[in-house]
Amino acid sequence: MSYPALTAFCRRHEIGQAPKEPVGQYQFEPGQELQHDTSPHQVEFGGKLRGVQTASAVLCYSRMLFFQFFPTFQRFDCKVFLTDALRYFGGTTAHVMIDNTHVVVLRGTGRRMVPVPEMAAFAGRFDFRFVAHEVGDSNRSGRVERPFQFIDGNFLAGRTFGDWDDLNRQAREWCDNVNATYKKHIRAVPRELFAVERLRLKPLPAWIPEPYLLHQRLADTEGYINLHSNRYSVPSSWIGRRVEVRETKDKIEIQLDARNLVVHRRVIDPGHRIILAEHRLPGDRRIKKTDPHPEEKAIVEAAPELAPYLTELKRRSRKLVFLALRQLLRMVREYPRDALVAALEEASRYGLYDLDRVERMVLRTIAREYFLLNPKRGDDPSDE
Repeated sequence: MSYPALTAFCRRHEIGQAPKEPVGQYQFEPGQELQHDTSPHQVEFGGKLRGVQTASAVLCYSRMLFFQFFPTFQRFDCKVFLTDALRYFGGTTAHVMIDNTHVVVLRGTGRRMVPVPEMAAFAGRFDFRFVAHEVGDSNRSGRVERPFQFIDGNFLAGRTFGDWDDLNRQAREWCDNVNATYKKHIRAVPRELFAVERLRLKPLPAWIPEPYLLHQRLADTEGYINLHSNRYSVPSSWIGRRVEVRETKDKIEIQLDARNLVVHRRVIDPGHRIILAEHRLPGDRRIKKTDPHPEEKAIVEAAPELAPYLTELKRRSRKLVFLALRQLLRMVREYPRDALVAALEEASRYGLYDLDRVERMVLRTIAREYFLLNPKRGDDPSDE
């Protein structure tokens, strides 16, 4: 008997397996529960796929769906998303079901889950309570788990997006269309069921504070503060002074004191330099990117024959360009010209642009040609 046949026989006769139990259904009253969860997806930005976190919220009675996308999902992002979701629904439920996520959970699981004080305070602001399902009971959060595959196969399939604002704007519009469409599995339109559930939702506070993060930064010598690998400009008079940075969903507020405040548009992707028009330097003080480095000028003036190697070095060196140029300038000034040129010609022939290895080649040449011992003399050091 083959192994698959044996295991199939054991399954049919329930040998070595726990007896199967029928799966039940969860029934929810209007306004009783909202389920929230996240899932990773791939989104196409400008022809390139990028991993994102999809945050989704579903009202359990009416099946109203709301989702947004984030590069990462931390507590700040969770508060931003839930605030937008509750505004979209126009009210809140008695409790919000989560999947034992570390973003909300301080300790424990299921009924023993204790939320982080920060998130418990956020829930108290909207008069709801975070609850978590038991480990292994994934059906308990089935209302929010099911739409993730639907989002991946319908909303994201074949779509490209310009930026994060375009992505989340289209997601919101798609939610409006889906919530107004007839669903076979519930035999109703979510928007029509929501007309009943909305009357049972708890009203939102009269004033909803915008979630924010506080940071302390020091204005650098170029007149910027650094936040999440982005640089935001500040007035030149703030250089060297400590400022408070308030990060919200759409803005970066940089405050020196009660009377000095700078507001930037928040940029999500890292590696950008954001400059306000009033913070730009005069035209005669700006450094043009096309201007060569001063080290490059000194190398070309001292050794014009190194210009071809210098061009390839700037393009193919693994070091920062200015560091590589400084090292090469030092070699030009310290080592004999013939030994250096010979080593660079050999390195160029083999496509070697690691200046540390090139410098070792130069030192070997110098040791072989410039520091020869006289073989006729004895071993007495005084003879040298």
